[in-house]
Amino acid sequence: MILAASLPILFWLQTRAPDGGLSLAFQPASLWRGEAWPGLFTSMFVHAGWAHVAMNATGVFAFGPPVARLMPRARGVLGFLAFYIVTGLAGAVGYGLVHPDSYDALVGASGAVFGLMGAAFRLLGRRDGTLRPLTDRRFLLMAAVMMAVNLAVGLIGLVPGSAGARVAWEAHAFGFIAGALLIGPWVRLFRSRRTSFASPPDLGDPPS
Repeated sequence: MILAASLPILFWLQTRAPDGGLSLAFQPASLWRGEAWPGLFTSMFVHAGWAHVAMNATGVFAFGPPVARLMPRARGVLGFLAFYIVTGLAGAVGYGLVHPDSYDALVGASGAVFGLMGAAFRLLGRRDGTLRPLTDRRFLLMAAVMMAVNLAVGLIGLVPGSAGARVAWEAHAFGFIAGALLIGPWVRLFRSRRTSFASPPDLGDPPS
């Protein structure tokens, strides 16, 4: 919830920057010339408009909790934030590999959000906190549907609330794949000895 709330706050600060936060964006062509390396990291904290940031904040709010519950306590908080950042970096790097000559500015936390989504999809229907295998039919079906929607939106090519901007669907795809692949080893690194959590039908938190 804190992470989701931080995105509109950061965007509000971004709107007050002299360049509107453009210097924090990621440009693949600059990267391959040995420039703008910080943009790989900073681009996930700036957005193209209020609609853009609202969509990503909603995504964090929807897919972050099941992933966060896999990594409880202070160690888990660090693990969760690191997972978010690493999958966001994977999305940006993937976009850069697909468009090495592009000077288009990539902004947004969508790669990290799709990373959380990829991890959360491996928990579908699991009430004990165990992950579905990567070969699980239900996971593969949901992943295929989401990637098809992602591609369709990308072909339309418009970011909500930002006239003329294109959807970086490649960054979404790389973030999703990174999240689905990394969540297994990540949980082994950052999970406490308690290996499961309750998932009652009501909206209350599981017992501590």
